Amino acid sequence: MKFSDKTVIVTGAGAGIGKATATAFSQAGANVVLVDMDEERLEEVRADLPADRTLALPVDVSDADAVGDMVEKAVERFGHLDVLFNNAGILKKGSIAETDREDWRSIMSVNLDGVFYGSKAALPHLKERGGCIVNTASLSGLGADRGMAAYNAAKGAVVNLTRAMAVDHAREGVRVNAVCPTFISTPMTTEMEEDDETREAFLDRIPMGRLGEPEDIARAVLFLASQDAGFITGVNLPVDGGVSASNGQPAYEAA
Repeated sequence: MKFSDKTVIVTGAGAGIGKATATAFSQAGANVVLVDMDEERLEEVRADLPADRTLALPVDVSDADAVGDMVEKAVERFGHLDVLFNNAGILKKGSIAETDREDWRSIMSVNLDGVFYGSKAALPHLKERGGCIVNTASLSGLGADRGMAAYNAAKGAVVNLTRAMAVDHAREGVRVNAVCPTFISTPMTTEMEEDDETREAFLDRIPMGRLGEPEDIARAVLFLASQDAGFITGVNLPVDGGVSASNGQPAYEAA
């Protein structure tokens, strides 16, 4: 999976999955545009990558105008755009009864609107290059969690938006896929990971017996963005250590 002379935008690139994926694309030869709201973390990632092939942009993906500028700056710097990785996301817990309108709107604006704004701005450039979009959805978009109603709704929308864009733009030469991670060790999940009961509950549900790492997702993203996946579009790929292979019933030990 080589990406020399390819330009890739990675949102949410300051940490976790975004950082790991941006690093992997860079190591594979790509020009990488790092996007994040946290300028300090963004600069730390940028400092570790080749200066001539890296552009760092502090952007709020819930701002349509800022996202449009992001795409134009990427093309201005590197001449073209080949891959958009819509990865930026936030997590807030709560049932509908526990979720206020501000939290609902913030989750939707980052996790869903950001995918729409980025994809809409990038599509004209991706059509020119036969490029692709990869979205970060989630297992939480394929099935529901307890107490995460807004997050589930946003990620479920990303799952079906991925399919819709794939169908709409396939004959224009643009592929659209998504990765659907389970619990991945990132700054977003630190609080849950540090809770022993929560950690053990997840480990019990993951057949491979470990939590996911950002690099696990990065490798899947690079595959979906590569020519090795040239006939794959509209796929929401679980990267979950086998969680989605289970029917959810507990283990049964015969007497």
